[in-house]
Amino acid sequence: MRYDLIDLKLFAAIADAGNVSRGGAACFLAPSSASLRIKQLEETLGTQLFKREARGVSLTRAGQIMLEHCRRCLAGLEQMHSDLAPYANGIRAQVTLYASSSALASFVPQDMQRFLLDYPEVRVSVQERLSHETVAAVLDGRADIGIVTWNETHPALAFLPYRQNELMVVVPPGDALARQSSITFAECLQRPFISMNSGSAIYTYLMNKAASLRLQLDVRIQVSSFASILSLVRAGAGIGLIPRPVLQSLNREGVCILPLNEPWAVRPLTICKRVDEQQSTPYAEALLDCLQTASRQDSEQGSGGR
Repeated sequence: MRYDLIDLKLFAAIADAGNVSRGGAACFLAPSSASLRIKQLEETLGTQLFKREARGVSLTRAGQIMLEHCRRCLAGLEQMHSDLAPYANGIRAQVTLYASSSALASFVPQDMQRFLLDYPEVRVSVQERLSHETVAAVLDGRADIGIVTWNETHPALAFLPYRQNELMVVVPPGDALARQSSITFAECLQRPFISMNSGSAIYTYLMNKAASLRLQLDVRIQVSSFASILSLVRAGAGIGLIPRPVLQSLNREGVCILPLNEPWAVRPLTICKRVDEQQSTPYAEALLDCLQTASRQDSEQGSGGR
């Protein structure tokens, strides 16, 4: 198939404008040139993309599918330009770190602070991922370092101790559960939940735990932050599970916080890296050392990362 980036940009512009002339003008093309390019694009793809109407054009079903893919392609190119821009401005390197939502909301920002001060010329790409996605990314080189909850091994990977992450139950003060000293997960499932968005690590983890009991998580509201969970629990909308380290940084007034009485409530976080040192960069090793040093210092001070 023979078409170029200008054709994709033109197609998207015409789809947005609903008019060949206006779409062509957005791409600095005359109406005749724009029409010819779209005609050649349709011939190349072997299908009609636009329905010609009296007052402009509209997308066919094939055109709608084309537009979805086209937007993803163009967004990917913009992301590529964004990722490369720092190198043109003197950035020496990039380190990519994948971690769970709870690790990113608690330990990671503070633990990497020293690295950011020591290496201002290095860009750090931090992405939230599920543990199995993080392990796969470290394995194939898309991530330099991962922070995971993982109890398996792999010959190509090293798993290093990092932190302890304990899930706590947050309930409104008026709830009968608030009178207990601790709560089981089965008891939690009797209440509506305020949860992180589907796709987050903790959402998937809790859904799997509920399924293992042959029960369902009644998710009443999904939000994008633990602070929002706390606010909604405070308002009486339901209960929530929030990692203890995250709670320490939030306003806990107006809610009751209780231990989750389950062996899996305490979840060790480990750092995942490739065993082959030649596949790592000095900056990735420096970030790794920074994370481990922060964790070790906390442990020596008696906090244990909690």
